[in-house]
Amino acid sequence: MTALRVFVPTPLPEELCRLIEQREPRLELIRDHSLLPPQLSEGDHTGDPAFRRTADQQARFEQLLDGAEALYGVPDQDPAQLHRTVAANPRLRWVHTTPAGGGAQIKDAALSADDLERIVFTTSGGVHGGPLAEFAVLGVLAGFQGVSRLLAEQRRREWGARRPLPQVDGSRIVVIGLGGIGRTVARKLHALGAHVTGIHRRAVDAPGVAEIRPVAELGAALSTADAVVLALPGTALTERMLSREAIAQAKPGITVVNVGRGSTVDEPALIEALISGQVVFAALDVFAVEPLPQDNPLWDLPNVLVSPHNAGTDVGEEHRIAELFAANATRLIDGEPLVNRVDTVEFY
Repeated sequence: MTALRVFVPTPLPEELCRLIEQREPRLELIRDHSLLPPQLSEGDHTGDPAFRRTADQQARFEQLLDGAEALYGVPDQDPAQLHRTVAANPRLRWVHTTPAGGGAQIKDAALSADDLERIVFTTSGGVHGGPLAEFAVLGVLAGFQGVSRLLAEQRRREWGARRPLPQVDGSRIVVIGLGGIGRTVARKLHALGAHVTGIHRRAVDAPGVAEIRPVAELGAALSTADAVVLALPGTALTERMLSREAIAQAKPGITVVNVGRGSTVDEPALIEALISGQVVFAALDVFAVEPLPQDNPLWDLPNVLVSPHNAGTDVGEEHRIAELFAANATRLIDGEPLVNRVDTVEFY
């Protein structure tokens, strides 16, 4: 059997390239680290933005792309490069995206219906569930414990007044989106004693979730919730799901955490609610525009924790993505369905 020819067009340490080869020896993993930008940190899938290929290097890079049957990552994490590659390479049949939300890269590549049918696209969904869930728990605890107030008093060297604080144990928390990340969030919050309500479009097996309600009942669920965690992909159906109307229906003093996509929140409405006190605290790893513009009010609000879309990055991330890719390569070679396949209608 001819080996599956895979090219790696995004930074990946050599030891992980070898790991993939060991896990699935029936593939031919082509890589040339000289053609890729050096990583600035562990888990950096983009590399040094100052890196530039020479004309000869770019020609070699595109030659390798155009001869591959599968890609480990979108070339240069650039949808335009993916569009070029798909048009130039009729042999390409599988592209694995390194982000969990890689469906957005596929959508932005503006591929034809025939191309979307010809090529299987997969994501690294589930790999980031653990660290994102820990950030979600951090956000909930920070809101409940009044961390923003404590830090402000500390900076003023002020011994603040004693105040009663809510506990996660016995609280009511809504988790919007019960994919891999949302289910992990729910399980960890349930372990702390929270009553977790899930908002999801269909029934799923979600340990730790007391009830699952449809999107139409989001406002009603928020009216009795002490916190809400968003773990949604960015699609047309999820855009501004946490809307102005939903925020207005929320229990006053609610804590908001977003570990999904910034497009799922009505950001201006959230800012107004943070200023008015309707939302007491927000821990945000994602934003409507990234990087967060310098003039965005979220930077200056004392009751907001801004994380630069980094909460899902941990020391084991790259290793888990490599393992996922190797397992899916085995599935492809054996003719089995691939996991984390991108829905090319909603692109998640």
